[in-house]
Amino acid sequence: MWSSCLQGFVLCFGLIVPIGAQNAFVLRQGLRREHVTSVVLFCGAADSVLILAGVYGMAQALGDRPLLSRALALAGSVFLAWYGWKAILRMRNADNLRAAPGGDVLGRGAAVAQAAAFTLLNPHVYLDTVLLVGGVGAQQPVNLQAWFAAGACIASIVWFSLLGFGARWLAPWFAKPKAWQILDGLIGITMWTVAVLMVRQALVGN
Repeated sequence: MWSSCLQGFVLCFGLIVPIGAQNAFVLRQGLRREHVTSVVLFCGAADSVLILAGVYGMAQALGDRPLLSRALALAGSVFLAWYGWKAILRMRNADNLRAAPGGDVLGRGAAVAQAAAFTLLNPHVYLDTVLLVGGVGAQQPVNLQAWFAAGACIASIVWFSLLGFGARWLAPWFAKPKAWQILDGLIGITMWTVAVLMVRQALVGN
């Protein structure tokens, strides 16, 4: 039960942490203290809806197709291994998360609209939440799929909350490439670990 929840948490956390426009926007709103709650709630809720749709949609699609389920698990493990390798490579060229606090003041509607654009118009979000997280979640025993999905949703909410509400405390840390090197190293190891677990699960079965 708790292992499935933790697996969902670390997988989702590893996928959403890397630097991107959505993270920079949430951090920017946090630094400016503008509509932080609305932006954080939208990003967390949107991810959660996509995660739940992915887990239960993929579970239903793969329910009576064990060979397809196994093939998807193996393909997902390859992708995670590659993703982990990319994270390790990023350690050599560490970047930082820049979120300039300047610019026009946004109304609540405009802020949420921009959050929606950064979230829903990014094709990677569907690959990460629906296909990858959903595919891994579908490999879980039926009675543990809800726990896996809950862990993944919690990871998304925790991360965006940290970015938005902890922006002024986290911004100096995020500005240090060394911090991202450490984080990328942890992400790489985590992705490799999950990849190994997926291969084992595909070969041994549930």
